[in-house]
Amino acid sequence: MLDTFGDRMPRVAYFEITAEKPEQLVKFYEKAFGWKIVKWKGPIDHWLITTGREDEPGIDGGLGRRSESIPNQVNYIVVSSIDEFINEVKNNGGTIVTPKRPIPKVGYYAFFKDPENNTFGLMEYDESA
Repeated sequence: MLDTFGDRMPRVAYFEITAEKPEQLVKFYEKAFGWKIVKWKGPIDHWLITTGREDEPGIDGGLGRRSESIPNQVNYIVVSSIDEFINEVKNNGGTIVTPKRPIPKVGYYAFFKDPENNTFGLMEYDESA
């Protein structure tokens, strides 16, 4: 597997939970799990979630407003180029749900479904987005 992707394999690096009333859901996750959640100072309503200490296993995530283009919960796999991975996903039985879109000053994302209809996201970091 490493030979196909160079010295690094793409990793799940971020999760996102969506809600119709994100402010209320923030309170739920803070109280239920003790997560630290702060509002992002970016151009969209989004909250950053810290789920534990950096020296512990696990990933951090975010919480945003639900829309038709973003499923209820999604894991993001970080890749060097979404454009390069679109064909890999399609050639192996996956489908595109939402084409590549920018997140200003962060990068690009796109949503896909695997052959079993599970939704996942790809994230490409690029501050020039």
